Amino acid sequence: MRKTKQRATLLAAIILAIAMLVSACGGNNAPNNTGNQTNNTEQNTNTQNNGQTEEEGNTGESELEPYQLTLVYPGSPQKDEALVEEALNKLLTEKINATIDLMPIDWGSWDEKVNLMIASREEVDIIFTAQWNGHASNVGKGAFLELDNLIQQHGQGILETQDPTFLEGARINGKNYGIPTTKELAAAGGIIYRKDVAEELGIDMSQVKTIKDLDAVYAKVKAERPDLTPLYISSTDNTFNSHFFGNYDFLGDATIPGAIFKDGTDTTVVPIETTERFLETTRLTHEFFKKGYINADAATSQVSAPDAWKAGIVFSAIESLKPGKDEEVATTAGLSGKLGQIQLTNKTIATSETAGSMLGISSTSQDPERAMMFINLLHTDKEINNLINFGIKDVHFTLNGEIMSKTDRTGDYSPGANWMLGNQFLNYLWDTEDPQKWEKFKEFNTGATKSPALGFVFNSEPVKNEIGALANVIKQYQVAIDRGVVNIDDVLDEYMSAMKAAGLDKVIAEKQAQFDEFLASK
Repeated sequence: MRKTKQRATLLAAIILAIAMLVSACGGNNAPNNTGNQTNNTEQNTNTQNNGQTEEEGNTGESELEPYQLTLVYPGSPQKDEALVEEALNKLLTEKINATIDLMPIDWGSWDEKVNLMIASREEVDIIFTAQWNGHASNVGKGAFLELDNLIQQHGQGILETQDPTFLEGARINGKNYGIPTTKELAAAGGIIYRKDVAEELGIDMSQVKTIKDLDAVYAKVKAERPDLTPLYISSTDNTFNSHFFGNYDFLGDATIPGAIFKDGTDTTVVPIETTERFLETTRLTHEFFKKGYINADAATSQVSAPDAWKAGIVFSAIESLKPGKDEEVATTAGLSGKLGQIQLTNKTIATSETAGSMLGISSTSQDPERAMMFINLLHTDKEINNLINFGIKDVHFTLNGEIMSKTDRTGDYSPGANWMLGNQFLNYLWDTEDPQKWEKFKEFNTGATKSPALGFVFNSEPVKNEIGALANVIKQYQVAIDRGVVNIDDVLDEYMSAMKAAGLDKVIAEKQAQFDEFLASK
């Protein structure tokens, strides 16, 4: 596959060279249109206008050599990936003289493969990264380039279209190492569930206000629909103890112990394992597991919730919610109109949201400038944004204005990655989605509680050895605890002793010292 793409890139380079020679011989002194072409594609100049304005100007680049970009992100490989790449390449060659190699990695093996990619210094260009997925730790390892100069040079569209809170809240030591997706700013935890099944069983989901209220719901589903897992969780999926359920703020990297509560005012950094909120949540999760509501392989399964939805074996799954999240999941799973969502926490804004979905440029990239040009297009070019997210018009969807309808080939390219790639306010809407979705996004972003640590990101370098040791301990215990496979009360003392032996107290103290300094400087 890669060899074919390399040959295509070489052929494109030869054709381009011939074209430039012919143009020069013909006395044409016009600028090279691969870099100075005016782009009249509709653009989003403000996240509040739903991407309906028109971009003026151009890429500002000229005389670019051909280059193949690689984009690494989590998700299932798609049947029509090569077809979409071909369509993208036509547009990208015109705009920035580049082609693209899409490199999705299944969620189940994402952490392992990306960590190996970073450790081995594999040459790639753009990698999905997030606060909850070890972003700060990977920055400390030198995996990502500092982007501020690149943003100024080749990312003006990002600066013009994105709420500045995103970039401000994603900085590490005052610098950006990732470009956040333009999406919802607030976060809230809840579940996505089979609305059609609830109606079939006569379950009134409007009565579900807390996690405890799900007990009776899951009992009925288990009894009357044994073909469905009441609550599906894999080893890589969200849990009731995720940061948006516990409202934990891990101060920049959820993989490093020590947090405050996003919905509180206390600025004391503590291990969450010592908090009553953590204990209550994990105890209840264990009760659900013992009752058979959660799949027995929750701690080991690498089949992600999106794939489980597609397989039709799920009644509910835990999600970070936003307006229309249920239909986004449904569309990817082939369950349009059959899913609903229930919010079970209050709304908060923290660095985990501003830096919760980003694209970083790898320090192994051979053309970081071109990588930034591509990311800028994802934030400003409606055609490219929708092509990479939804596929080809009249093949994978039909379009009536801004509204998409499915075709018999929609399932052949349905990556469900639009929350990772660029500017969601440029996305078309499916005919099953709320036409007021983007207006509701704006409403959702208002009235959220801001974490006392918004904008702070912990610098892990002073305690990197302790963090490495703690990671091994966490790997041994946390997955099973969070998924209810083990009783927290049976292993808590052992877990905490192992954490302390690995350097927990030193990490907490360092986090507190840096956080106090941040607060004093505000």
